[in-house]
Amino acid sequence: MASASASASANAVVERVQQAAERCGRNVEEVRVVAASKTKPVSALRQVYDAGLRCFGENYVQELLQKSPQLPHDVEWHLIGNLQTNKVKPLIAGVPNLACVETVDDEKIANLLDRAVANVGRKPLKVFVQVNTSGETSKFGVEPAQCVDLVKHITNCPNLEFCGLMTIGMLDYSSTPENFKTLSNCRTEVCKALGISETQCKLSMGMTGDFEQAIEMGSTNVRIGTAIFGAREYPPKEEK
Repeated sequence: MASASASASANAVVERVQQAAERCGRNVEEVRVVAASKTKPVSALRQVYDAGLRCFGENYVQELLQKSPQLPHDVEWHLIGNLQTNKVKPLIAGVPNLACVETVDDEKIANLLDRAVANVGRKPLKVFVQVNTSGETSKFGVEPAQCVDLVKHITNCPNLEFCGLMTIGMLDYSSTPENFKTLSNCRTEVCKALGISETQCKLSMGMTGDFEQAIEMGSTNVRIGTAIFGAREYPPKEEK
């Protein structure tokens, strides 16, 4: 059922994104929809692709490795889940059209990505720094106060291209304005430290429950799953 309506849902989300951008006087071209396709079958992704979306976000490396060869080469894949150190090499080697890793949160992961990209000889990989804006211990991400130092480290990695900052909202996936404001403040500090304009530092924030508010607060990447694909479908757990 979710697959059958994925195309129409994608179009509806794009329309809502356009309306949100217009309400706050922003150019809709500044906002990218990342279709968060975790647990969804390739058939549903194809429907969303046919609706015109080209950017898909996966949470798990294994799922990304399985899906990417089954979709057209012009798909821009974003990793939007936590990246484990032992998954860096297979990710970079197995997904040639990986466009971005949005979840870099320490120097070790940055160094491993830098090395892996160099080893396969591809163009520099775009990365976002994940910031823990809610202060929850269950969340990955660098502390806001450490954001500038990590960004500076990434700018010294020749095979990585720093593109922006990313955050996941509160535990119920509906962020508060404070989370978005914190990420926006981090961008101000990063841009000041690097001597770049704020247009050179994207903000990935906002999901199904709050992407319109995120756009109003400056988001340039909205990661939308449920509103496009329907509720996530997990395999039933085996009885013990």
